[in-house]
Amino acid sequence: MSKQETVKYSIRQDGLVSVETSGITGNQCLEVTRGVEEQLGTVLTREFSPAFYETEPVDEFVHDSEGC
Repeated sequence: MSKQETVKYSIRQDGLVSVETSGITGNQCLEVTRGVEEQLGTVLTREFSPAFYETEPVDEFVHDSEGC
């Protein structure tokens, strides 16, 4: 089962846009929001949640050479 990824855009009355992602780990959030950021203009600041510093779990496989 895949996890849900969410992107929330908030637009203030003065035109400032903020973006919050959830369900996304590592720098994937930058890839997900890149297109909209390019359309909106210059990014003034970035604040990363702890999820930015997480990595996806890696499946580790052990190869048993006996019986091959």
